[in-house]
Amino acid sequence: MKPSDAAEEASDPNFMTSLARGLSVIRAFTEREPNLTIADIAKITGLPRAAARRCLLTLMQLGYAGSDGRTFHLRPKILALGYSFLSSAPLATILDPLIEQVSGAVQESCSAAVLDEDDVVYIARAATKRIMSVGLNVGSRLPAYCTSMGRVLLAALPEAELDSYLARVPLKPFTERTITATDALKRELERVRDRGFSLVDQELELGLRSIAVPISTAAGGVIAAMNVSAQAARVTCPEMEQQFLPQLQRAAQEARVLLVRSRGL
Repeated sequence: MKPSDAAEEASDPNFMTSLARGLSVIRAFTEREPNLTIADIAKITGLPRAAARRCLLTLMQLGYAGSDGRTFHLRPKILALGYSFLSSAPLATILDPLIEQVSGAVQESCSAAVLDEDDVVYIARAATKRIMSVGLNVGSRLPAYCTSMGRVLLAALPEAELDSYLARVPLKPFTERTITATDALKRELERVRDRGFSLVDQELELGLRSIAVPISTAAGGVIAAMNVSAQAARVTCPEMEQQFLPQLQRAAQEARVLLVRSRGL
């Protein structure tokens, strides 16, 4: 548990520690780590082993987790939690057909995401083929600083929020191309802001390029991002701008109109 979290617990009488701990345990499971021991959970979440154990046993009793006697895993019932968000979030409903439309037009994978804490979280996706070593689906999380959608969303943050993000997030290299210097990333975000789109060339994974645009409200606030990803061996950066960017911009404009109609944004 982060020090900031502990401070919040101590200062806010409305903060429910047990709920926060349970949610941190759920989030410890990932595609790469679907089976975890109590010790694994304690290390990932920063919880005492006894607290991690109680959370896991509670999740098991409720049907959200299972165990083979040594390791624990999430059960399908956990999907109900994500479905609650998707079914109550008009943004995902609006973007789904637009994502499919762009993907069909360019014959590449297309996604939409929002910024959640320090990551982008996928809320809609149409995949034509697996182009990454890690499969992406609705709910997948990726670091914001080295992804095209993340940079679009970071570029839209107020200056104070962006400075706070850059101060707390370590810029780890995923490839030799990843921007890991804070000043260089700030310059790139300024460029994204000026151009109105972000193009990331093999910074998250070698062989992968992606281009993203913001999805804005009528008032100009950026609430999500939409991107197209492609294999670098097949599509050059100039070709991505020429072929994919216009499709994304049209879809983003249509999303803006639909958001006004459905939500008055």
